[in-house]
Amino acid sequence: MSLRPLIRGWPWLAGVLLLAIAAAILAGALAQRRTIAQQQIEVTQDARLRAALLDSEIARFRLLPLTLANDRDISAAIAGTGAARPALNRKLEALARVTGAPAIYVVGPDGWSIAASNWRSPRAFVGIDYHSRPYVRQAEARGEGSHFAIGSVSQRPGLYLAARTATGGVTVIKLEFDRIERAWARSGGISFVQDARQRILVTSRPGWRFATVTRGTAPARRTVALVPLGDGRVRIGGARASYVAQMVPVSQPGWQLVQMRPVDRAVAAARLFAAAAAGASVLALGVIAWAMRQRVLATRRRTAELEAAVAERTADLRREAAERALSDARGAELREALRQANRLASLGQITASVAHETAQPVAAIRTYAETSRMLLDRDEPDEVRANLRTIAQLADRVGVVTAQLRAFSRRQTDELRPVSLAEVIDGALLIVREQLKDAVLDRPAIDPALMVVGGKVRLEQVLVNLVQNALDALAGRAERRITLTLVEEESRVRLRVADTGPGIDPAIAAGLFTPFNTSRAAGLGLGLVIAQDIMTDLGGWLHHLPSAGGAVFEIGMRRA
Repeated sequence: MSLRPLIRGWPWLAGVLLLAIAAAILAGALAQRRTIAQQQIEVTQDARLRAALLDSEIARFRLLPLTLANDRDISAAIAGTGAARPALNRKLEALARVTGAPAIYVVGPDGWSIAASNWRSPRAFVGIDYHSRPYVRQAEARGEGSHFAIGSVSQRPGLYLAARTATGGVTVIKLEFDRIERAWARSGGISFVQDARQRILVTSRPGWRFATVTRGTAPARRTVALVPLGDGRVRIGGARASYVAQMVPVSQPGWQLVQMRPVDRAVAAARLFAAAAAGASVLALGVIAWAMRQRVLATRRRTAELEAAVAERTADLRREAAERALSDARGAELREALRQANRLASLGQITASVAHETAQPVAAIRTYAETSRMLLDRDEPDEVRANLRTIAQLADRVGVVTAQLRAFSRRQTDELRPVSLAEVIDGALLIVREQLKDAVLDRPAIDPALMVVGGKVRLEQVLVNLVQNALDALAGRAERRITLTLVEEESRVRLRVADTGPGIDPAIAAGLFTPFNTSRAAGLGLGLVIAQDIMTDLGGWLHHLPSAGGAVFEIGMRRA
C-alpha cells in the first residue's frame, strides 16, 4: 500500500485526534453529571427505606404509653394501695421483656417515679425525681410528650415517649436505637437523624451524636460541616472525599433523616469509561470516514454506469405504471357495474315487498266495499258509513305502510316511542277481521296501560303478517283456531301466535327468515323477513318456536 495518501491526509487525522480528545472530555463531564444524578436517586430511595425502618421502630412503642394510661394497676400504684407498686414493677418488667422496650416506668403526680421495669437493677428508675424532665412536663400539660436525651441514670441516649394517666401520673417508655444504628453502619454510607435545630440524635457515627449540622465551614468544635461543591455533591469539612446527600422526613415531629453516600469512586469509573468510549468512537469514526473518502473517487467512476441503469429502469417503471393505471380503470368500471346490479336487485326486492304488504289492506278494502253495497240494498246507511270510515282508515294505512317500506329499503327507522299493546292488537285484527270470520280467535284480555317500545303501524305489520300466515295454514282444516298468548316479564313482553295448522315444513324451516323462501305457490317469501327486520330495528325479536302441532311464532318487545 502506498504511503502517499496517508501523508496527504495527516491534517485530517490530526483534526480527528483533537476531536476525539474533546469528545472524551465532554463525555466524561456528562457521565459525571449522570452518575451523580443516579446516585442521588438511589440515595433518596435508601434514605426512605431507613426512615421507614426508624418509623416502624418508633411506631411499635408510640401507642403503648397511651394504652397504659387507664391501666388499673397503675392507678392503684399511684393511689398507694397495698402491694400495688411491687405488682406494678413485675408487670412493667414482663411488658418490657415482651415488647423489647429498654425501660418502662411510671411517674406519680408529684414527679417521683413509683415503679419501673428495671426495678431489679442497681440503676433502677424507681424513686427518682422526674418532674423537671421535658417529656414529663409535656405529658402533664398536653397529655403526651416526647424528648430525645441521655438518661441521667443509664447514661445512654434514647427517645422518651410519655403519656398522662387517668389519675394524674405519667407513663414513660424509653427507646434506644443501638440496633438501628448498627444496621445503618453495616449498610454503608453515613446515616443520621437531626432535629429541628439541626442537632444530630441518631447516627451511624456515634461520635457525631449531639453535634450540630452546618452548611459551609464551621469553626465550632461540636459541629459537622457539610460543604456544597455546586454539582450535587458535598464534602465533610476539609476532607477530600465527596458524597451525595439526601434528606427525608421522619414521623417523629421535627426529625429528618439524612443519608450520605461516597461517590468519588463511582464518578471516576464513569468518567473513565465514558471518556474512553467517546474517544475511541470518534477515532473509529474518523478512520472510517477517511477510508470512505478514499472510496469516493472509485465510486464516481461507476456513476455513469449507474445513471444509465437508472434511466433504463425508469422507463420500465413508467410502462408498468401505465399498465397499472389501465388495470385500475377497468377494475373501477367493473365495481361500478356490480354496484348498479346490486341497486337493481334491491329495487326489485323493495317492489315485491310493497306489493306483499299492501295486498292485505287492499283486500280488506274490497271486502268492506262489497259489504257496503249489500248494506245499501238493505237501506242501512249507518252501517255503510261505518264501513266507509273503515275503508278510509285502511287507505291511510296503505299509504303509511308504503312509506315505511320505502324507509325500510333505506335502512332508516322511525323514532321509537311507547305504544299501547292493546291498540296494536286491535289495529292488526281490524285489517284481517273479514278473514277471521271463518276461524276461531282466542285472545287474552290486555290491560290498556301495558305499553311497549316501538311504532304502532310497524308492530301491526308484524302481527298482521303472522295472523295472515296462520289463516293461510288453516285453509281446508277441520279445526281453524288461532291463539294469542301474552307473557309479561320485568323488562320484556312476549306475544305468541299459535295455530292448529300443519306446522312449518322441515324443508324450509332452516331458512325460514331468508328472502323468497316459502312453501306457498302464491307467496313471495318476504313477509317473515320484513317482520323480523322490523322487530330487530325496534330492539325486539321474532322467533319460530318448536311445537308438537301447528306453528308458533313469538314476538319479543321491550316494555316501556
